Amino acid sequence: MFQSLSDRLSATLKSISGKAKLSEDNIQGTLREVRMALLEADVALPVVKTFTEAVKQRALGQEVAQALSPGQAFLKIVQSELESTMGSANESLNLATQPPAIILMAGLQGAGKTTSVAKLARRLIEREKKSVSVVSADVYRPAAIKQLETLAQEVGARFIPSDMNESPVEIAKRAVQTAKTQFSDVLLVDTAGRLAIDAEMMAEIKDLHAAIDPIETLFVVDAMTGQDAANTAKAFGDALPLTGVILTKVDADVRGGAALSVRSITGKPIKFLGVGEKTQALDPFHPDRIASRILGMGDVLSLIEEAEQKVDKAKAERIAKKVKAGKRFDLEDFRDQLQQMNNMGGVTGMLDKLPGMGGMAQAAQGMDPKMFVRMEAMINSMTPKERRNPDLIAGSRKRRITLGSGTQVQDLNRLLKQHKQMQKMMKKMKGGGLERMMRGMAGNMPKGGGFPFR
Repeated sequence: MFQSLSDRLSATLKSISGKAKLSEDNIQGTLREVRMALLEADVALPVVKTFTEAVKQRALGQEVAQALSPGQAFLKIVQSELESTMGSANESLNLATQPPAIILMAGLQGAGKTTSVAKLARRLIEREKKSVSVVSADVYRPAAIKQLETLAQEVGARFIPSDMNESPVEIAKRAVQTAKTQFSDVLLVDTAGRLAIDAEMMAEIKDLHAAIDPIETLFVVDAMTGQDAANTAKAFGDALPLTGVILTKVDADVRGGAALSVRSITGKPIKFLGVGEKTQALDPFHPDRIASRILGMGDVLSLIEEAEQKVDKAKAERIAKKVKAGKRFDLEDFRDQLQQMNNMGGVTGMLDKLPGMGGMAQAAQGMDPKMFVRMEAMINSMTPKERRNPDLIAGSRKRRITLGSGTQVQDLNRLLKQHKQMQKMMKKMKGGGLERMMRGMAGNMPKGGGFPFR
């Protein structure tokens, strides 16, 4: 996420962070690099100008002059201004109204509205313990209603049917009444999108908004469109009383221009980030954490929260007790660990949130995304006895396992080698605590940061 911007800014700011004294000359040089980095990241020009001017004014003031470490103080100013540009803090959904709280989703076609409805429904059901109904008012795209029905079933939301012969306003009004009779806490209304903003579309969504008076009107926009995302959000904001923005496809956005531009141009907060295709891939937007990640400082808080939500605690405790008791870490335990890692976004997703590991996260981008699937398939093709005692796996057993999992013998050899390395690491954890475990991880990383199954 935002890798190119992060790389440029980190390299630029590293050169000044060690300075014992800052002058207008070296600040100007650094700001020139920062300005270029932001423009290359497709941040809107007015936002770049405001940002660099604010950093300059603070850097040349008493805040830096009186600091014990001026270079570090400058870095802190940049971080602070990044946070300010994106919004001072996370702004959660406002659901304080007579149920059902109506949330209207707006945006262009292909931005990910329908998927975002499902992601938001899942989040409200699982995290907020709300009963959620969903309805599609998109009468132009035949597959839209069926897609929402399928997704609603997957996430456990109530699906309110709609008919393509009805008008969007009729669908939405009926859905509000149905949600009331179902005693739903929240009603999510998906709307039609167009390939571009047009007068007919804006008139329709204005009528829809007036008919149901939603407490939240969220604009869903593709982060990969850069500053165009902010401009489109502004156009919708001029037509509708938006309460917030959902940025989608952020996991594929290496630039980060949209995240830095949307708040400044629209005045509306980014409330959520879509970080993948799965229905659980929706994160609240925390400006301070994103600023930290952009500057290569990681995002440990989000990693901890993700672990709390996605890690199977019972399995983790079982493995921990087993290791503590000095029992052997077998291939079934290894499979459980792979599944936990996959749930947290894989190696890349985890490294991206660890301080100073952005470069390794980038190296991990070259990994085959089906790596975990193949490794799990190989372990599942083994007998319970082989999983408990991998030393048995040789000759004809290897051929049987690879035939059963559709892999090659060299793939299985790599898996067994990785398991042995993990086994050694677990032994170190038994008596040496976290420090020894981290040293073991560093020692067991393949040379040059390479990963298997490229």
